[in-house]
Amino acid sequence: MRKMLFLLSVAVVLSLQATLAQQSDPVQLMDKSRDLTMSGNIQSTVSLTITEKNGAIRTRKLNMITKSYDDGTIRRMIKFLDPADVRGTAMLIIDNKSTQDDMWIYLPALKKTRRIVSSEKGKSFMSSEFSNADMSSGSNTDFSVRHLSESGQNGVWVIESVPVSEDKADEYGFSRKVTYLEMGSLKTKKIEFYNFDDELFKTIEILATQPVAGKEGYVMTDMLATNHINGRSSRVRFDQVNTSAVIADNSFSVESLTR
Repeated sequence: MRKMLFLLSVAVVLSLQATLAQQSDPVQLMDKSRDLTMSGNIQSTVSLTITEKNGAIRTRKLNMITKSYDDGTIRRMIKFLDPADVRGTAMLIIDNKSTQDDMWIYLPALKKTRRIVSSEKGKSFMSSEFSNADMSSGSNTDFSVRHLSESGQNGVWVIESVPVSEDKADEYGFSRKVTYLEMGSLKTKKIEFYNFDDELFKTIEILATQPVAGKEGYVMTDMLATNHINGRSSRVRFDQVNTSAVIADNSFSVESLTR
């Protein structure tokens, strides 16, 4: 009887260890975290505030609509409202779960729509400290991921993502990033980006979130990007958010960029 109880205890411990190992697998954690931000149909009014090193501030207003699909795809349309020099500029993002994202931008001054190629992912989004890649959830298949030594402590998973090739690193514009996920909820708390000299050059902090109506996911409603090299920062705030919006599929065509 004693032997049977011992063997049963060992089996329970091994089962718990296997479950914990599976729950803490960095690939699964990053995939699950990404999925949480890819649910619901969302319509929002957004402020983008750019602060220069000398304290000068520029604010841009825009509308954003987002729609998620059962295959994991997310479509996002961004249209700038103010000020006058960016009014009418529009960006379409097709956020594919396991393949390259597709991006287009319409520039009203040139009356021209063009595709944003992969080599432009790391470039600035509308002169802010956010990159074009930051505007999409991105594909986790572009990175090799692992836990850092402090991961699992203080209620946070700390996961390093390294581009799978030099070409991918050049596309994204960094050598590695470190993501801090809240244990339990798997909400992203902040992301640190390192340049090719392995210097921390940018941090994105998630300051506020809002649940998606009827879904497990959430919307990041307040994000601060700080550039530690040039002293600039940019903040995205969702002023009005509807997480149960009815959005037509044709709102995400290339042709709709000019509407």
